[in-house]
Amino acid sequence: MSSPSSSATVEQPTLSQRLNDYYELCKPRVVLLIVFTAMVGMFLATPGMVPVDALVFGTLGITLMAASAAAVNQMLDIKADGRMARTRKRPLVTGHLDMGQSARFAVAIGVAGMLVLMCLVNALTAWLTLFTLIGYAGVYTVYLKRATPQNIVIGGAAGAAPPILGWAAVTGTVDAHALILFLIIFIWTPPHFWALAIERHKEYAEVDIPMLPVTHGLEYTRTQVLLYTVLLLLVSLLPFVAGLSGPLYLVSAVILSGWFLVYAVRLKYAPKPGLAMRTFGYSIVYLMAIFTALLVDHYVPVVFG
Repeated sequence: MSSPSSSATVEQPTLSQRLNDYYELCKPRVVLLIVFTAMVGMFLATPGMVPVDALVFGTLGITLMAASAAAVNQMLDIKADGRMARTRKRPLVTGHLDMGQSARFAVAIGVAGMLVLMCLVNALTAWLTLFTLIGYAGVYTVYLKRATPQNIVIGGAAGAAPPILGWAAVTGTVDAHALILFLIIFIWTPPHFWALAIERHKEYAEVDIPMLPVTHGLEYTRTQVLLYTVLLLLVSLLPFVAGLSGPLYLVSAVILSGWFLVYAVRLKYAPKPGLAMRTFGYSIVYLMAIFTALLVDHYVPVVFG
């Protein structure tokens, strides 16, 4: 008969492991992209340098609320995540975190982010960020994602909002130039996500999520990726046309969007294994690069005289 000391015990996670679990609950790579585009919106909103308080507290508040929305998204999607290969290692699926822990964490950082924006930035940014959070974690995840194959198109409005949030954090207003930044991300979202959906279409079918390649087939989805990429190339020129940016950005946009179009054409007319995932990977590089070009062009106009 074994003694209590020899019986199996449950190994408790270390502080580092627990912190990593909460970190992964926030979808850090997604949040990083959100925060980066919001920060570019801040810098483009002013001809000089961004006020330190708007930059620091605006970035902090938007980061906290975006992370909260990501955590809520994982809580709502736990069943589907457990059945898909790319999401099976998320902390809620593995049991590293439970629903109670996740909910308390999401509420805490969400409320903290709202208070930071409301008290230290401005009310417009706070409310716009809250509506964005509700749009992503609520409307998109709860309803749109499973209601229509156009889920990404309609729900893309929430994901495209960060530059507007950044702009509002600095100016307290929403300018037409901020809407152009919004439009770039809005049009970018379908070819970005549908490329992933093409690669993972069987997994989406298994969990009954009506992504476009599941409901309309791979060929139709490839056509849509191509059409949206052509539209993205045109939309990416708007900052130059509207006077928001200069020649340096224009050259960058043509090269970056042109290469995205090459991927889309190959995906449509010469598809092969792995190409959809490489297109998805480039789309992430594209968004970061084109917003970097906007930022550099804003502060280095002398490059082209």
